[in-house]
Amino acid sequence: MGMFSNDNDNNTSINVNKDDFKEVNENTMNNDYENIKKKRRSGKVLIYILVGILCTTLGGVVSSIATINYLKDNPSIINKSSSPSNNNTLNSKNTPVNTLQQMSVADIAKNVGPTVVGVSTKGFPKTLAWGAEVQQQEGLGSGIIFDKEGYILTNNHVIQGAKTIKVIFNNGKEVPAKLINSDPSYDVAVIKITEKVDMPGVANFGDSDSLIVGEPAVAIGNPLGRDLLGSVTTGVISAVNRTIDERNKDLKLIQTDAAINPGNSGGPLVNSKGQVIGINTEKRVGKGVEGLGFAIPINQIKPKIQNLMTPKVMVGILGRTVTKEDSKQYNIPVGAYISEVVQYGPGEKAGLNPGDIIISADGKKITSMEDLDKAKQGRKAGDTINLKVYRDGKEVSIKLKLEAQ
Repeated sequence: MGMFSNDNDNNTSINVNKDDFKEVNENTMNNDYENIKKKRRSGKVLIYILVGILCTTLGGVVSSIATINYLKDNPSIINKSSSPSNNNTLNSKNTPVNTLQQMSVADIAKNVGPTVVGVSTKGFPKTLAWGAEVQQQEGLGSGIIFDKEGYILTNNHVIQGAKTIKVIFNNGKEVPAKLINSDPSYDVAVIKITEKVDMPGVANFGDSDSLIVGEPAVAIGNPLGRDLLGSVTTGVISAVNRTIDERNKDLKLIQTDAAINPGNSGGPLVNSKGQVIGINTEKRVGKGVEGLGFAIPINQIKPKIQNLMTPKVMVGILGRTVTKEDSKQYNIPVGAYISEVVQYGPGEKAGLNPGDIIISADGKKITSMEDLDKAKQGRKAGDTINLKVYRDGKEVSIKLKLEAQ
């Protein structure tokens, strides 16, 4: 230990220990060393972070380049994921209606409307044999294009007894058509456009078995004649599986409060996806009765479509039903009255005459034109059918060989 003296400090002495210097120096060195270690560790961490960021960035760039190159080599993937669906429109021919998304009424009218046509028919002669006066007039119903070759689904009662059939598109254009086949028991028929023409669209059939009471429904058709072609009415599904006695047949129908009027027959009942879920067939009317429209469920028709697209066999006549009222008034039997015999057809060859009333076929009573159509079902061209007709107050037996229509 040593001693220093300072005259100016009033002889105050300061004792300094050497070990104190040593301790201070060692502490300072230790602290500096620790600081250096911390700085080195911080520097290493920073380097690691920077390297990580750089690697991540490079990886992302490489991945992006690889993805872009892959998509260039596989453009279909881009199309599948980003292209808007064209199933929603019918502006191009034969484009089916979108079945995946809910559609507004305006979209349904735009997309389904072009597939709905008017069905114009002419047929009856002016004077029937028993004296009833019937003016030859135009009948007008509706139909729906369901095949790109011009096949149209409609009601049997719309075309029954028609001598000529014309199809009216929603733009007013008229083209000729012919009956291919019909099923009177379900009141459905298929006609086909006979002129080469592009179809404005093809309707898509839905699933009528999945209908829920209360869901939206849209009816499209031609109520009350040509002036109201393509009318759209809206409502809901009021009921399903309604058993209705329609034209002496019990059918299970869809009930809706969407307005269905004369001329709508044969037109579609459509769901909110733009799918046809029924064929409009009738409206119940009466005092105080509103909102009772009915449609044939499309699932009842689907299994019959292929057969309906196959040409039916024909008798070769035009006619109408002799009702019970006609029978009483004119003292003639009920049956299928022949108003015209097709020239060179099987009826003419067999000896049928205008004014004859067909009263039985193969032993089964015929009380209407529908019964005569049923008698032909399941037959093929070349089959023979045994008819009994009422002629001049007598029954006459006629053997007729069916031909393809």
